[in-house]
Amino acid sequence: MAKNTYFYALGRRKSATARVRLQSGKGVITINGKPSDEYFSASKYLLARLQQPFVVLDNVDKFDVSAVVSGGGHEGQAEAIRLGMSKALVAVNEDFKSTLKRADLLGRDSREKERKKFGLKGARKQRQFTKR
Repeated sequence: MAKNTYFYALGRRKSATARVRLQSGKGVITINGKPSDEYFSASKYLLARLQQPFVVLDNVDKFDVSAVVSGGGHEGQAEAIRLGMSKALVAVNEDFKSTLKRADLLGRDSREKERKKFGLKGARKQRQFTKR
C-alpha cells in the first residue's frame, strides 16, 4: 500500500452516519479531528468496540483511521464507525471478508426509531380513554 493511499467506506447505525478513511499507519483512530479516547472519553466500552475489527484480524497497530461522523448518539456513532472500518478493511483485502462476517461485523443494524403518528402521543401510544 502506497504512502498516500487510503480506503474509504461508509457506515450507518440508527441516525448516525460515519465516513471512514483507512490508511497504513500506527493504529491512531481520529474522530471528527479528535483522538478517539478524547471523543469517547466517558466510555472505555465504546473504545473497545472501535478496536474490534482490528482485534479479530490481528491488525491492531497497522492502520490509521480517520472518521467523520454525524447524527445519533455516542453508541450509534461508535457502531457506525465500526461498520465503516470493517467495510474499509474488506476494501484493503478481500480475504478479510469471511473472518469479519463470521465475527458479525459486516452487517448493518437497520433498526431505526419509528416516527410519531398524527393524533397519537408517540409512535404507537394511544390517548387515554375516559368513560365519563
